[in-house]
Amino acid sequence: MNHYETVFILNPVLSDTQIEETVKKFEDFLIKNGAKMVAKENWGLKKLAYPIQHKKSGFYHLFEFSGEGDIVTPYEQEFRRDERVMRFLTVKLDKHAIAWAEKRRTRNKTTKA
Repeated sequence: MNHYETVFILNPVLSDTQIEETVKKFEDFLIKNGAKMVAKENWGLKKLAYPIQHKKSGFYHLFEFSGEGDIVTPYEQEFRRDERVMRFLTVKLDKHAIAWAEKRRTRNKTTKA
């Protein structure tokens, strides 16, 4: 099992309900295809470094999951098919990145508590 992290940016004109539906769709896709969700983070509305599709901001979300390598291609295909997604990036994490992600999660939990 490989460890992956996906960051995706959703269109800023979406309602809260549409955002939740989109996030749930991609989470369900991973679970249905045998991946195990490790963490989810909603980073909220952020200003983009450069305009994408004439938009200057977007809703950022992060998924951290573990699964087989053959899940990534169909997963990214789903992102390409969904017009609500402006950008996405999936990376495979090595042992150092996994440790850093764990440290980030624990740090975020303590600052929110």
